[in-house]
Amino acid sequence: MSDLVIRRAIEADIPEMNAIYNEYIVDSHVSFDIEPWSDEKRLAWFREGVVAGFPILVACEGDTVVGASWAGPWQPKKAYRPSVETTVVLAPGSEGHGLGTELYSRLLDALRTEGFHRAFAIIALPNDPSIALHRNLGFTKIGVLDEAGFKDGVYHSTLLMQLALD
Repeated sequence: MSDLVIRRAIEADIPEMNAIYNEYIVDSHVSFDIEPWSDEKRLAWFREGVVAGFPILVACEGDTVVGASWAGPWQPKKAYRPSVETTVVLAPGSEGHGLGTELYSRLLDALRTEGFHRAFAIIALPNDPSIALHRNLGFTKIGVLDEAGFKDGVYHSTLLMQLALD
């Protein structure tokens, strides 16, 4: 990973970002999306996030996007604006080398710089690697939402974690 670059995402990154995220939708329970996103839907999401002032980052090895991390609204009501929900996704084979930690740390730094107050993570259980990542970055457990989602014929609980950014 000597040529790793972490930077703000641009529209040209959307197909690769979307392909990474769609693998989580199709091949795991960790995203509660059921259907893969089209690149057009991801592009509209990206543009909306940028206009709203949420950081969206990518990790690139050479010209290839190998991970992404972003923040979005915690809840749609205006009073929640200082709080965000955070996400990090890695391409298959990119896990276990510290990339998720580095990418997520950069996102959290951007959120602090931009004046956000709280970051929340919703982790579909079981997911020990994600829980460990969040704990290592200072997130604390708030609670578990029992059987909050239904995917692939199974109910899944979610762990809610938070990080004070200020």
